[in-house]
Amino acid sequence: MRVLMISKACVTASYRSKLVHLNKFDDLTMGLVVPDRWDNLPYEADPADSTYPIYKASIPLNGRNHFHWYPELPRYVADFKPDLIHIDEEHYSYVTARAASLGRRLGVPTIFFTWQNIYKDYPWPFSAIERGVFKRTRGAIAGNREAETVLRKKGYDKPVVVIPQFGTDLTLFGPRDRQALRHSYRVRTEFTVGYVGRLIEEKGIGDLLQAMAPFMHADPGVGLVIVGRGPYQDAVKAWQEHEKLDDRVVDVPWVSSDAMGDVMSLMDVLVLPSHTTSRWKEQFGRVLTEAMATGDVVVGSDSGEIPHVIGDAGLVFHEGDASQLERALRKLRSDPDLFNELAHRGIRRVAEHFTQEAIAQKTHDFYRSVLGG
Repeated sequence: MRVLMISKACVTASYRSKLVHLNKFDDLTMGLVVPDRWDNLPYEADPADSTYPIYKASIPLNGRNHFHWYPELPRYVADFKPDLIHIDEEHYSYVTARAASLGRRLGVPTIFFTWQNIYKDYPWPFSAIERGVFKRTRGAIAGNREAETVLRKKGYDKPVVVIPQFGTDLTLFGPRDRQALRHSYRVRTEFTVGYVGRLIEEKGIGDLLQAMAPFMHADPGVGLVIVGRGPYQDAVKAWQEHEKLDDRVVDVPWVSSDAMGDVMSLMDVLVLPSHTTSRWKEQFGRVLTEAMATGDVVVGSDSGEIPHVIGDAGLVFHEGDASQLERALRKLRSDPDLFNELAHRGIRRVAEHFTQEAIAQKTHDFYRSVLGG
């Protein structure tokens, strides 16, 4: 079984570890088509790159999610000779349409991946692209439960399986020397709450700040770590100055993927307080599994896939309810037995469901199913 994956996300080295695990199956050989960069993110080389075929390409409209494509794809397909093409892109993207059409013309079955968990009627030409992809593909991988529901509502009647796009790499995320890392980042509080991600309004940063202000004023042992950059960072700085909490707030710029495990060790609790909007809701929340693997307790809103990712390994609050978030954080601070139990559950949950090995196994099984076992 030879499978050629097309994925712009795989410019990131840690994401490609899924292909390394897929190539460990005796009946499977994976190849990868990937841009030589994506927008301003260059391709990250990795020692494992030499263990399987990789076709790095310079592509038109680089950085444009739904408009880019691979002009040399026919040549890559002719060279690799796949039994299946895995298009790691949405069903309304031009790159998916071109690859699915090529597969149909050559008699090679194709599948695609989708995160889209909000039903949308797309304008032309995206509506035409979507219809063509639905017709020409043999199956789909949905990154969350609601994405599968959207496909079915749109009339897609081929096989669909729910598997996150990538797993958590346990070589990057796991227990660390927290005391040493916190000293190096000047995190001095006993109980530290953290946020990791883009600083944008729909991620619910305002709710986190609203919950943390009374919590931190009431308890001098509580601190906050914020990792990331974005349009909301000025509001975060203004909040720090207004609340006079600068000495207990640590601001960390965005770090590389291989340093993220260290950053996760700076906090005791990771919060993902996302808000649903008319155009977006949380599609997975990879920081949750990364934090759980590190031993943090996770707290998230009930936006999109967050409750399904957390399961019984953390606490969930109603999105937009800062008071409920504050109560959840106070509960974790005051109940060390609950905190420790949830931390251990999180580590087990990632190991059982969200490692790269687990995602590779489920993906391999779907490949076999699509190709008739």
